[in-house]
Amino acid sequence: MKYQNLDDIDKNKINLRKLIRYFLIRNNGKDLSSKISIATEQDLPFLQQNRSQLTYTWIGHSTFLIQLNGLNILTDPVFSNRMGTEKRLVPPGINLFDLPEMDIVLISHAHFDHLEFSSLKKLKGSPTFYVPVGLKKLCKQKGLTNIIEANWWDSLAPTSSITIHFVPAQHWSRRSLFDKNRVHWGGWVIESSQHTFYFVGDTGYFHGFKEIGIRFSIDTVFMPIGDYEPEWMSGLQHLNPEEAVQAFQDVGACAFVPMHYGTYRLSMDTGPEALERLKQEWSRQKLSFNHLHVLKIGETTIGQ
Repeated sequence: MKYQNLDDIDKNKINLRKLIRYFLIRNNGKDLSSKISIATEQDLPFLQQNRSQLTYTWIGHSTFLIQLNGLNILTDPVFSNRMGTEKRLVPPGINLFDLPEMDIVLISHAHFDHLEFSSLKKLKGSPTFYVPVGLKKLCKQKGLTNIIEANWWDSLAPTSSITIHFVPAQHWSRRSLFDKNRVHWGGWVIESSQHTFYFVGDTGYFHGFKEIGIRFSIDTVFMPIGDYEPEWMSGLQHLNPEEAVQAFQDVGACAFVPMHYGTYRLSMDTGPEALERLKQEWSRQKLSFNHLHVLKIGETTIGQ
């Protein structure tokens, strides 16, 4: 079975001539010496033992440690030093082996920068892996257990204190030449009486954001802002910073936490310029900077 986006929107088509030119001009006018910020202080013993306070920590790219209602939750765990030909630009905010024991792992889709089996198999504890429909077979082949699949709008209750919901995104999936869109993709809403998070995953801008905003009262959204340039290659599958701000407004969340920038350089844009465009659009829209929570790599927010 092949999965589709809402309105059957496919990803941008690849033009070989344009793709070759893209690699030739990719670095023109780019400041590759500038990196995103890294937290200088961490309280790892607190994070390793915490089972009472709400926290979220940006580890890098789309990987967050969320501590909610006594649970340790990890999103799209990727700790690799390389992504294809690209080197990791900043170290993981928390070393893989310094993480606490995991209870829940949420996977948004099967692309390599979001699904890294070598990282998953090294996690402490016996987590339950929540994955898009179609991915369970591959996970079992790779040696994982405790796997639960979800389709769009499915709601699951890992415990009596939280509910997680798999929600639509506009993206695609592939891990080999022959498995395009054989696995679904999406985002995760993590809902509790204490706080509701929306982990967007990977997506282009689409009308589904408004529907998600209608269905859920979201406190914090982890929103991708990078890997958008050139638009002819990424426009239907990734958000640029301006679209990310519009998506935030569609969702109606209280806090915007940017992600998916500055850890690996997978397109022409760089992390610092994505963040600068985000801040410029935030100002242009006259939004309060109290609602924009830009985390440093390894930075932890407590109790918001």
